[in-house]
Formats: sequence, structure tokens, C-alpha cells
Amino acid sequence: MSEVFIIDLIHCRCPQHSSCVERQVKSVTGRSDVGFQIYLLFGPHGQRCNANGENKMSLLETFFSQKTNVHVLDYTTVTESWYRFKLAVDQLDLRTVRVFTSKKRRPMFEAYIEQLFTEVYTFEYITSHDLQCPGHVQCDSPLAPPGSEVREEVRSFLQQLPAKGDVTILRSTLISDCFSHGFTTRTGGISSISTLSSLNLFSSSRRRDPMTLVAENIRRLAQKAGFYPRRLHLVKVNHSSDVWVMGKEDEPHDYDGIVTNQRGVVIAAPGADCMPLLFTDPVARVIGVAHAGWKGTLMGVAMATVNAMVMGFGSRACDVTVVIGPSVGACCFTLEREQAADFYSIHPDCVPDMAETRPHVNIRLATRILLQREGVLPERIHDDTVTDRPSVTLCTSCHPEAFFSHIRDGLNFGTQIGFLWMDETGTTDCFSSSEH
Repeated sequence: MSEVFIIDLIHCRCPQHSSCVERQVKSVTGRSDVGFQIYLLFGPHGQRCNANGENKMSLLETFFSQKTNVHVLDYTTVTESWYRFKLAVDQLDLRTVRVFTSKKRRPMFEAYIEQLFTEVYTFEYITSHDLQCPGHVQCDSPLAPPGSEVREEVRSFLQQLPAKGDVTILRSTLISDCFSHGFTTRTGGISSISTLSSLNLFSSSRRRDPMTLVAENIRRLAQKAGFYPRRLHLVKVNHSSDVWVMGKEDEPHDYDGIVTNQRGVVIAAPGADCMPLLFTDPVARVIGVAHAGWKGTLMGVAMATVNAMVMGFGSRACDVTVVIGPSVGACCFTLEREQAADFYSIHPDCVPDMAETRPHVNIRLATRILLQREGVLPERIHDDTVTDRPSVTLCTSCHPEAFFSHIRDGLNFGTQIGFLWMDETGTTDCFSSSEH
């Protein structure tokens, strides 16, 4: 596997510029540069001419014309240089980067890395005297800008990136117009890695999309859907049946469901094979969302969300509408036989091939059955068994052009969401005219 180096060329005015770069390349690799990917970083404050008045980029292009593993990062902003570098690292599928810079500039690098990378990556800093310029020219680069300036520069840069496709939102015709809602697909964002492209809406320490990039994807979704990004509350998944009653109790550390009667608050549940569930009650004017994987389904997270609406805000199960969003179908989801047996006990139809070593499991059907047993009306559940309405319960694994899928894509998978809110300007007439 190749190693990747990024060299901060702080001696931008050296009269021996080309030979200076050559010596630094050899000093950081410790030997021939063969087998390494080397990136030479020039900041926006660097001058394009050296002390002799020669164009340094022309000199470098001539010097490295035969070296396909040496690349120059010379963009308008430091953000763009680091962003283009990240694209290259991701394309190489590398995680460890060796950074050669001065102690003076390391804090600036760390500020940009914090904004554009995640804990997936490891940066090894070398700030040794080996980087001394043979021309004895001191660095005239400024000190690192404040963190707030770096964040703003990164945010502005990401906003200018072109989207990959259009933001597409799926909506259920079963949900009353008193509520605004939707399920996202994978198009319309700026995520570049194939399994995250392009509207990935979740960041974690185990994935390559940083929070700043996900925040830009959320901003673009919010602009399309009509809500304020800062009002979005995404469940903090723990694959269980815990539900936060927003407005009645403090937010838990983690949970798989949210219910509230507050207007203008956007609540959302993630999914990438797991089910994003939306709950509405136009009578009590209550909404809820839940994330339901196979574990959460067996633990009863769907009905726990309905019960939280009942206990917290006076809903009745028979007034609640439930919509199951894009998720993995029985066609693509299997479990070990012992685990599948728990779904078989809910209803044999949930496991159509129980005799197999890894039976297929229908978590959507199990959710419907469990909800109906506790009083949710069959006609108030929108899933893939409903044929007289446009479907929003498509199989995420079967549709790579439209959805992310953990099962299909592996560990570095993207995430779509189901979101829901009651408009602050909604009228009493809207709710009173809803079907009971």
C-alpha cells in the first residue's frame, strides 16, 4: 500500500526553490520517493515567484514532470488545498498521513484538519530541523487564523461546491397536510466517496464524511424541504426502545425515538436499511419519529413511540398514523436462525424461509403486526403492503441509485433520514378538518 505525505513548503521565497523542494522530498521519505504519494502544499499567502523572480510553479512543473507520484496543491484558499488533498486520500483509500511542517504552522493545519477530516484518519506530524531551507530563507507565513475564521472559510467553500443531482424527497399521502414531512434519498448533496455520495446526512468517528460536510448537506435538504437546519433534532441511536418525550423531560444521552407537541421543531430518524418511522396524531396534535433496526423492532420501539405519545401528550393509538420509510426488504435481509426465530414467533409470515441457515426476515411486516396488536388501525399504517398509494417503503439495498445501504455498501455507508414537523403557522382549522 502507498504511503502519503503532505509537505508544507514554507520556504516560498527561496532562490534555490526547485532543489530545496527536492531535498525536502528526499529528507521526508528517507530514501527514494518511489512508493510514496507526495503532496506539496502552497498556501494562498505564498508568492508565485521566488527571490530571483522566477515563477515557482513553472519550475516545479518542469522539475517534477517525470514524477507521477508528486502532486502540487496550490489553490486560492487553504481550505480548497486541504479539501482536494482529502479527495485524493479517499481515492487511495488511505487513513494515515504524514505531515511535514513547522511548529509555527501546525496549529493552522490542525484547525483545517478538524473541519475536513474525521477520526478515521491519523495525522503524524514531523516538525524537525530536517526541513531547514538550504537557502537559509525564513518562513514569512502568518500565524494560524482563529478557529472561527477557519470554520467560516470551510463553510463558505463547501456552500460553493456543486451538488451531485437534485435533492429528492419522498412523501406519504397518508400523512395529513397539517404536518410537513419527508424521506430523503441519496442525491443532491456534496459527499464524494462512492458509498456516501452524495446526500449523506450523518457523521461519525468511523466514517469519512466530517460533520462540516454533513451540515452542508443538511442545509441543502432544509432549503429544499422548507425548515431551518438549526431546528433539526436527529435521534441518537442506541438500537433499543428508548423514547425522548421532548418538552417534558431532559434529552437522554441516547435514544431511538422522539415525540413532541412543539410546533416548528423538526424531528428526524436515520436509516440505511433500518427503518425511519414517522408518527402523526392530528387529533392531539402530536408527532413522533423512531429509528428501528431488527433489534429495536424486537424490543418494540415502534409501539414504545406510540405509547410515549399517549402517556406524554394524551394521544390515542387509534388516532395515530405510522409511515415506514425506505428500509431493507425481506428480499435482502437475513439473520441467523436463532435470531430469525424471534420474528417467526411474532408471525410466521415475517420469516418466509425459516428452514434456511440464514432465513430472510421481514422487519416491516413485524412492525405492522406489533402496532396493530396494540391498537394502531391497519388503515393508518403506510408500508409496502399498501398498494393504493405511492410507495415510500422501497428497499434500500435493491435501489443503489436512490438509497444508501449498510448491507450493500459495508461499514463506510451513508445515511438518509425521515423528518417531520408541525408548522408554526399551522391553523386550528387544519387539525380540526383532519380525519378522525
